[in-house]
This record gives sequence, C-alpha cells and structure tokens, in this order.
Amino acid sequence: MKKIINKLEHNLGFKINKVELYNKAVTHKSADKNNNYEKLEFLGDRVLGLCISKTLLETFPDQKEGILDKKLASLVNKNKCYEIGKELQLDTLIKIGNLRLKKNIIEKKIISDSCEALIGAIYLDKGLDFVEKFILKNWDKHIYDKNINIIDAKTKLQEYSLKRFKLLPIYKFVSNTGPKHKPNFKVAVKLKDTSFVEADGSSKKLAQQAAATKLLNILENKNEI
Repeated sequence: MKKIINKLEHNLGFKINKVELYNKAVTHKSADKNNNYEKLEFLGDRVLGLCISKTLLETFPDQKEGILDKKLASLVNKNKCYEIGKELQLDTLIKIGNLRLKKNIIEKKIISDSCEALIGAIYLDKGLDFVEKFILKNWDKHIYDKNINIIDAKTKLQEYSLKRFKLLPIYKFVSNTGPKHKPNFKVAVKLKDTSFVEADGSSKKLAQQAAATKLLNILENKNEI
C-alpha cells in the first residue's frame, strides 16, 4: 500500500494525510467488498459538480442556464472523469480482485469511478478550498475549450441510470406511422423506478433522444438529478 500511496502523491502533487481514504479511492469492490471506492465516488461526484458549477457561473456570467447545464454535463460525465483519471495514471494504481479484469485493460468506468472517489478523498482530507483548486487545475483546459463536447440526452440518461441502478435504460419501440417519405416513430423509455415515457421522432434515434429528454426533464422537475 505504501508504494501505491507514494506514487499517488507524486501524481497528485501534494502530501497525503489520511492514507486510508486514498487507499479506498483506488480499491475496486472486487478487491475489497467492504472497503472500496463506492461511497467516496458518491461524495466525489457531488463535490465535482459543485465546484464545476461554481466555476461555470463565474466564468460565463452571461450564458443562459440551459447552456451552462450542458457544459456542466460534458465536464462531469464518465468520459471526462476517465480522461482525467488516465492523466493521473489511476489505471496503474487501482486494485482489482477480479482475475478476469486483471487479464484485460481496466474498464473505463472503473477508472472514471475511481477518479470521482479520489475527489471525495481529497475533500475529506484537505477540505473544500483545496479540492476546488485540485479540480480547477485538472479541468481548467476543458472548461475553456470552445469545442466542448455537449453530452446528448440519451447518454446523460444512460449515465444516470448506470450510476443509480447499475442498469441501462429500457427502450421500447411503440409504433411507426405516416407515409414512407415522412415517417413518425414513437419510442418509449423507462428506468428501474419509472413508468414508460413516450416521444416521437422522424427516426428511431431521434425518437429515443426525444424520449430520453422528456424523462430527464421529469426527473429534474422531481429534483432527482
């Protein structure tokens, strides 16, 4: 464990105080069922969202809420956390107990989750001001990226469902009406704890995006996202 902590300190650029927190942050549940990164990931996700939201409000004071929301989603999603996690070389430090996973490249989701857990560990170890500086140092170039990748509704709903239920959203084809040159597809989508929500589109893909958007709006209105 000492070797891992030493390398983590080198990669992070600061001295670690509460070693046990960081040990958990790089431990997958397959390596330790009770002391792993899952709870720290839960915390880190919220801390990351808070710090990035604050920065976006300060950096883009004239932007509309909808644009800021899309920028936020693109900066805190699993792909971005994976990218940061790779930069911090977490894939060389994460402890895996599953032999199948050890034989292959560590999954993107595991690296992403560990990155969020690391933020949770830094927050508990160093406090909000310190972790905010850490986040801005590592996310800065992405915040000011003019070509920032705006996450689509279907991807956002999928990430939410995987994070909360460890399950993918369920899509159901409902109908295809209208003439061939102007079809109208109806698709429904649900999560583990919701009813099906239907939406239309000129293609199956567009109908799925519309249904995902509709369900996300329902969840946001209930303050579940």
